[in-house]
Parts: sequence; C-alpha cells; structure tokens
Amino acid sequence: MAASAREPLVNRNGWLAFGLAALVVLTDQAVKAWLLGPFDLIDRAPVRILPFFQLNSGWNPGVAFGIFHSHGDLGRWLLVGFAACVVIALGLWVRRIDRTLSGAAIGLIMGGAIGNNIIDRVRWGQVFDFLDFSGLDFPWVFNVADSAISIGVALLVLDSLLTARPATT
Repeated sequence: MAASAREPLVNRNGWLAFGLAALVVLTDQAVKAWLLGPFDLIDRAPVRILPFFQLNSGWNPGVAFGIFHSHGDLGRWLLVGFAACVVIALGLWVRRIDRTLSGAAIGLIMGGAIGNNIIDRVRWGQVFDFLDFSGLDFPWVFNVADSAISIGVALLVLDSLLTARPATT
C-alpha cells in the first residue's frame, strides 16, 4: 500500500499562528494575574515606571479604547460570541496560509482576541487594562492582548502591501 501524499491539516505557518496565539494568551493572562494578585495594582496604581509610562488600573466594558460599551449582560455575551466567531474564522483561514508574516499576524490577533474579548469578558464582564502611556499624550490605557491585536493588524496590512501585485491591464 502506497503512502498517502495528503497535505497536513495545518501547515507550518498555521502552527506558527497557533503557537503565537497561545503565547499571547498565556502572557496576557499571566501578567494580569500578577498585577491583580501579588502586585496589587488596584491599590497601588498608578505606578510610574518611566517619565512617560506608568502602570495604571482600568476596567474597560467597551470594545476598542473604551468605545462601544457592551451595555450589560446582553452586550457582554454578544461581544464574547462575536470574538469567538472571529477567532474560529481566523483559525480556519490560517491553517494553510502561505505567508509567514500573515501567519504571525493572525496568531497575534487571535491571541489578543482570546485574551481580551473572550477570557476577560467571561471572567469579569470587562477587560482589565494597565499599560498607560499618558506621558506621551496617548489617552488610552491598554494591555498585552490589545498590543498583540494592534501589532497583528499592522503586520497583516504590511504583508498585504508587500505582496500586492500590480494590476494587469
């Protein structure tokens, strides 16, 4: 019997994405657990680290940068459901993606969505934010998962620009 030449269900870039997603989730949740637990940021905030950066304590019931508040339990669960659908769709897409940069970008987005929009909202009904760059006149407080989503989107745009093909006429 000849060996089957089937393609794997997940290629190398897909595994990269899933690994990065797991790393983002673990990092995001571990940092939040430490800041809310042993470090006790809620009672100590703000904690100045650099002239332009401090750790602060904030709860975000909204979506991005505190906008689109979830408006109670229905909104909370709609956001969780929407985030779960996005993560599943990205997971299906990334299984066989052919570009490494796209795989890394999608992994960052998936991990951020799982860490913020699923785990935090299921546990607390809102997202815990703590990275505060208000010393640079950046008005929003955010977290590791937010950073991963933002970097992932930027990398996805960069990858699309790098691989854009000129239109044929």
